[in-house]
Amino acid sequence: MGVVIAKELADHLGSARMLLLEGLVFLTGLGAVTTSIQTIRANIGQDPFLFLKLLTVSREPLPSFVLLLGFLTPLMAIALGFDSVNGEFNRRTMSRVLAQPIYRDALLLGKFLAGLGTLSVGLISLWLLVIGLGLITLGLPPNTEEVVRMVAFLFTTIAYGGVWLALAMLFSVRFASPATAALGSLSVWLLFAVFWSILTPLASDIIAGPPGDMLFPNLENIELNLSLARLSPNTLYAETTLAILHPTTRTLGPVLFNQVQGALLGAPLPVGQSILLIWPQLTGLVSATLILFTATYVVFQRQEIRA
Repeated sequence: MGVVIAKELADHLGSARMLLLEGLVFLTGLGAVTTSIQTIRANIGQDPFLFLKLLTVSREPLPSFVLLLGFLTPLMAIALGFDSVNGEFNRRTMSRVLAQPIYRDALLLGKFLAGLGTLSVGLISLWLLVIGLGLITLGLPPNTEEVVRMVAFLFTTIAYGGVWLALAMLFSVRFASPATAALGSLSVWLLFAVFWSILTPLASDIIAGPPGDMLFPNLENIELNLSLARLSPNTLYAETTLAILHPTTRTLGPVLFNQVQGALLGAPLPVGQSILLIWPQLTGLVSATLILFTATYVVFQRQEIRA
């Protein structure tokens, strides 16, 4: 497997795709800092989490850094994985590779880890670029809690990209044409990114009735809508980044009036409590990656490979 990882990493890092990723990294990091720096300078001395605002503050016409990553990370992962397996078949090299003392599971896992490593290189470079630009423009270092939260955000983004990389590899194994695999992966991404937030309220209204109003809410409808929305990796990523990058976030679900009595609203949570809050969402992202990779492995093991 180590040989496969080294070979695939060399191919990814030396390819034209990596040059495009580097361009996206530079433009995203530069845009994130330039759109938020003026707002952050106005709050120096007032907000204890200035570096977190580098990632969350937006300014027209560009969105925030978090929104940019939520849009770009799936596309980067799909670009790295949509032809990882069927490309070997189209080049007629799969039989030659497996004729060597390399097992199928080692080949598949090596390709996945190499793609995830390449994606991690791009995301870590982007993370360091934003921190470096923040140090230059603000002239202040981040505190310990900000560093921990930004590292947790980086890990979450890598896990989020792993879901879409595993999905792209599943379509790469399932379909012989790379174009079909890319189209299928992008279709699933569009479903969750655009249409899922429209479909889940409709399904909740049909199953559990109308949502009600503020005085008399239909909690069954609200909880069902939230459960269906959390089937989307986009929702899990959005909730995770909300709790990590906004320390004042205390819950990610519906809150009743009696639950907030006595709570110190507006006070930031310790970083450990924020991580406990998003632990189910983070576990969901990792679990989705494992499930998709397992499905890829099963389909690949059942394929017939001839010279």
